[in-house]
This record gives sequence, C-alpha cells and structure tokens, in this order.
Amino acid sequence: MHIETADQAQLKSAEATLSARYAELQARGLSLDMTRGKPSPDQLSLSDAMESILNGNFKADDGTDLRNYGGLDGITEAKDLFAQILEVPTDNVLIGGNASLTLMYQSALYAMHFGLNGAESAWHNKAAATPVRFICPVPGYDRHFAICDHLGIEMLTVPMTDTGPDMDAVEALIDSDPSIRGIWAVPRFSNPTGVVYSDETVDRFAQLGKRAHSEFRIFWDNAYAVHTLNADAPQLKSIWAACEAEGTLDSVLIFGSTSKVTYAGAGVAFMGASTANLKALRHHLSFSTIGPDKVNMKRHTNFLRDMPTYLAHMEKHAALLRPRFNKVNDVLTAELGDDGYAQWHLPQGGYFISLDTKPGLAQTVVDMAAAAGVKLTPAGATFPYGKDPANSNLRIAPSFPSVADLETATEVLAVCVKLATVRQKLNG
Repeated sequence: MHIETADQAQLKSAEATLSARYAELQARGLSLDMTRGKPSPDQLSLSDAMESILNGNFKADDGTDLRNYGGLDGITEAKDLFAQILEVPTDNVLIGGNASLTLMYQSALYAMHFGLNGAESAWHNKAAATPVRFICPVPGYDRHFAICDHLGIEMLTVPMTDTGPDMDAVEALIDSDPSIRGIWAVPRFSNPTGVVYSDETVDRFAQLGKRAHSEFRIFWDNAYAVHTLNADAPQLKSIWAACEAEGTLDSVLIFGSTSKVTYAGAGVAFMGASTANLKALRHHLSFSTIGPDKVNMKRHTNFLRDMPTYLAHMEKHAALLRPRFNKVNDVLTAELGDDGYAQWHLPQGGYFISLDTKPGLAQTVVDMAAAAGVKLTPAGATFPYGKDPANSNLRIAPSFPSVADLETATEVLAVCVKLATVRQKLNG
C-alpha cells in the first residue's frame, strides 16, 4: 500500500493491523537504545593491545620523558602520523587530549573572546554592532550547535544536499551578512546524512575566505575521515590543498581524533591549522595547560604506527559495523520499502543513518518508540536549538546495539513510522 494513494478503507485496515502489531511490541517489555553513535564493546576491544604496548618505555623518539611536564602541542611522532589523516604538513599539526570536540570548543572560545589575530580580531568585539553568527548545514551535529549556543553565537541554517551543504545558500549568506564568522562542516560521511562533499563543494569552501570577513573560520570536523564501511567509498578532496591553492589557509581549522578508532573515552585529538592560527592557539592554550597526555599519544603511535596499519585497523571496525548498518537498512526496506512513509539511504561510512518521516511526525515517532521500549535520538537534535522546522528528521545510530537488538529496534521504529503516518493521513 502506497500511503499517498491509499483510500480510507485501506487506511483504516492498515491502522487496525499496525495498532495490533504495535501493542504486541509494547508487550515485549523491550529496553533498547539507539540514541548515540558509540562504538560497541567489540570495537573497543580491537585496541586492547595498547594497554601493554609501551612495556615500561616512556621515552619519545627524541628521548623526551613522556611522563613529565611539557609538550604543549604534542609529540613529534603523533604529529607525523595524524598529519596524514588531516592531510596537512606535520609542522601545522597540534595534538590535544582525548576529544576533538574540546579542540573545537577551545578554538571557538579563543576566537570569540581573545581573537586569532590579536585582541582586536576577537569575534565578540565590543565595537561590533551586530551579533556573531555561524552557518550550520542541516541536518547536522547537535554538539556543534551546542557550542554555538553556549558561546552565544547565533545560528543560520542551510540545507544539506547530496554533494554537501547548499553552497549557493552559503555564499549568499556570507555575501549579505558581514556578522558571519564561521561555518560547521563534517565533510566525509556527514553526521547524520552520510554525505561526502564533492570536489566542487570543497573548492567552494576554500574560496569562502576570499568573500567572508577576515576572521571567518571554517570548522572542518573530519571526524569520519577513515571510517569507511566499503572499500569503494567516495574519497574526499583535501581542504588544505584547496585552501593553499586559493591562498586562504588562514580561513580553515581542521579537526580529527581517534575517538572511534581506539578508545572513545581515551583517544587522541588532533587539528591542522595555518602557521598564524597555530601560533595564536598555542598562546591561548598555554594559560590553561602545561601539556596533554603524551604517554597516551605514544601508546597510539606505537599501536597505529603508519597508514597501512591504521587503515587495516579501521577495516576491523568496518567488519563489525557493516552487518549493523545493513541490518537497519534491510529492516527499513522490508517494512517501509518505497511506499512513501519515509526517506533514507545507506551510507558508505560514518556512524549514522538519517531518516526523514512525513512532515510533522518525527516527535510522534520518537514518543511512540519510547513507549515501546526503544530510545531514539530526540527529534530536532539535528537542528540548531533542537527545532526541526519540518519535524521530520531522525538520526539512527546502529553502532552500539547487537545485530539482533538492532533488528528488533528497527522493526519498532518502522512500525511507529507507519502507524503515525497512517493516523496522520486518516486525520488529515
């Protein structure tokens, strides 16, 4: 039954059948969670060899005792390794603690209140007559939006397309609004849509520094740079190379981490930036730390070693994630098919599946699923201020539950989508 062409009799019959099925699912007493993209225990166990890999040798390659103070921006061997992930020169890498989100927050905080090009360059300049604004592609990453909200940065949305953010909309905003100081980007396997930015999109990002305010910064959160599910997943053009060609290196800050490579809570974060930006960031960092965890950096570089080893490790992750993503897609296809209930696609990497219901139904589906024992990411989470104008986007996180639990949880989700849609149609 296609929902758009169903008559009243078909809708009433479907509502009765789905209501009975939903009641049966409720009676199971389920307690399942698909709210966040956490690695599964099996994924975390892939890195357990790190715990003994140093074997009492706490010296860096240059002989530095890693147990002591110092090393504000990380050890050389970590810069050498993670520069290859960021696709930037080693000299343009800063290594942080366990979370790239911390580096992003710190970078936004420093730019907001202290400036990356002297005090007069601070976004929150008292002489400014307008608020500070950021461009936020949607649907997007809720924690990016939370950073802006916490720092008092207003958020302007642009839609995501199959090739990345709508760059016509991005450029139009920048051309018309001089208060814009940044844009968020998750360029490979975007959170939550799974989109990989096209070469043209990357090039147009690199050109933004020429048309935006001089203190405009691209927050290029390449969180899923090596998180492919399939060997033939689309590649991403280097933003560093594109900006270098355009003469706009100062406009981009590039972020990454091992949070979904090794231990989610005990990984290594890293960022790439121009010489001028790094000088400012080091200066501001020096007031809050004497240096990050260098022992953990060394554990990671000894464990991951080089790019072939790194990528072989990521294929082990992919082997655990592929069945989970495929199971979600298989159940959605079997339950929803192309009958007009929802839209989604199976990404080739990353950690999420984005599903769009009919307008006005996302919150209803979340509530219904919760009543049947399945927790979903809150409706609206993928939009600034938690407000999805269409109330339609849902972010599905397949990584943590078992394949069997995913099958059940996705069945509940699909039944809720169908029942909510049929009821909306009946009441419309």
